[in-house]
Amino acid sequence: MTEHLPVLQVVVPLIAAPLCALLRPGRAVWLLAMVTCALCLLIAALLLDRVLAQGVISYAMGGWPAPWGIEYRVDAANAYMLLIVAAIGAVVMAFARTVVEQRIRLPASKQPWFYATYLLCLTGLLGMIVTGDAFNVFVFLEISSLSSYVLISIGRDRRALTAAYQYLIMGTIGATFILIGIGFLYVMTGTLNMADLAARLPAVADTRTVRAAFAFLTIGISLKLALFPLHLWLPNAYAYAPSAVTAFLAATATKVAIYVLLRFFFTIFGAQFSFGTMRLDAILLPLALAGIFSASVVAIFQTNVKRMLAYSSVAQIGYMILGISLVSVTGLTAAISHLFNHALMKGTLFMALGCVSFRIGAVSLDRMAGVGRIMPWTMGAFVIGGLSLIGVPMTAGFVSKWYLILGALERGWWPVALLVLFTSLLAVVYIWRVVETAYFQPAPEGRATTGEAPLALLVPTWTLALANLYFGLDTSLNAGVARRAAEALLGVGP
Repeated sequence: MTEHLPVLQVVVPLIAAPLCALLRPGRAVWLLAMVTCALCLLIAALLLDRVLAQGVISYAMGGWPAPWGIEYRVDAANAYMLLIVAAIGAVVMAFARTVVEQRIRLPASKQPWFYATYLLCLTGLLGMIVTGDAFNVFVFLEISSLSSYVLISIGRDRRALTAAYQYLIMGTIGATFILIGIGFLYVMTGTLNMADLAARLPAVADTRTVRAAFAFLTIGISLKLALFPLHLWLPNAYAYAPSAVTAFLAATATKVAIYVLLRFFFTIFGAQFSFGTMRLDAILLPLALAGIFSASVVAIFQTNVKRMLAYSSVAQIGYMILGISLVSVTGLTAAISHLFNHALMKGTLFMALGCVSFRIGAVSLDRMAGVGRIMPWTMGAFVIGGLSLIGVPMTAGFVSKWYLILGALERGWWPVALLVLFTSLLAVVYIWRVVETAYFQPAPEGRATTGEAPLALLVPTWTLALANLYFGLDTSLNAGVARRAAEALLGVGP
């Protein structure tokens, strides 16, 4: 059975999704979805362990060898990503049951469809990571995207529908650009297998078609990962989606898009073509820096805390793109480890806000006044996530920012290192606004006294909060595996 782990990573949630839709409403639907997510996490952990011990795993679908058949290929980079996505999927699913039953605008008879859609989205994200076929990336991208639109649209606020529609338009444009780019590559090489593309592209690299494919893929993937200034879909999507959906998508969707960027531009096109011939770093670097600074400033002035953290996500994506644009082992280590760390911190923060929303019905700053005294465990988790977001030592966020500063200094870009430090101080400002309101302002008049969030919400939230502390102290997984993945992408190291 272990030799079939790569395909089981996708097949298990894909089969479970329609089963959830067929079950009657009740605890059994959530239990099936929870067991499925736990199995996905177990499979991802086993794959990472096998890759670190034995090297790259290649799985030929139906016994047809690549490039004739579809290949699932697992190396250090995507095994690491599989673990991130599967772990977040499992933790958020544990959080989702109470939210779905009491806070999502769905009648009880329709609630099984939420779990089915969630598992389809998880299937798409895992499939994008594990596949070694470029066209399959597009197929799984569409599966995850269509599921995301549905998940966002079921928020209680009617603006969730508008946010989902805006995401649909922007996402469709991005997916179309990606499909056109993949089509151009197929025209020039006659193959869709990623390893085969990497072998055949150098012979036709100096053609307008390949350069056009590179441009289409750059824009399409940038739309999907919400790179500044192509991020306009993200703030509303995160702000108005249900809290469980926001936590899941914020921690996984854009990270998988960044992984796709890494896979295309380092594995398929190659670092020399992408950053030497096409000078992609000259485009990514200024956009990353602009996104880090502008989104951090905009976050300071938000009164809706979910929207504040959405703009913070745009800035954090900028940090990851900045690490990629350094085109070095240290820079890529920073970017890949920040994928892991940002998933932990944003999952913690958005689930903590979900706990607040569950009790007081809103996450605006004025409504959160005094909530720290009546919900100490919830706000304690929020503070830990905020410290990790800032990059305080002994939190996970510090590790990747440290590598990012080292990578900038290795290149002699000390102004970039200073900007990273300065924008971390901007994060202090907007996180402090929430902390000050929650702990040092009196509760608004007329608000009913509330209690702490239920354990069903607190346990998953604190699981990620404690993970922020643990991986800030033990860096063997987030930084150690990230470095191996960086070396593999750049073709250096042992």
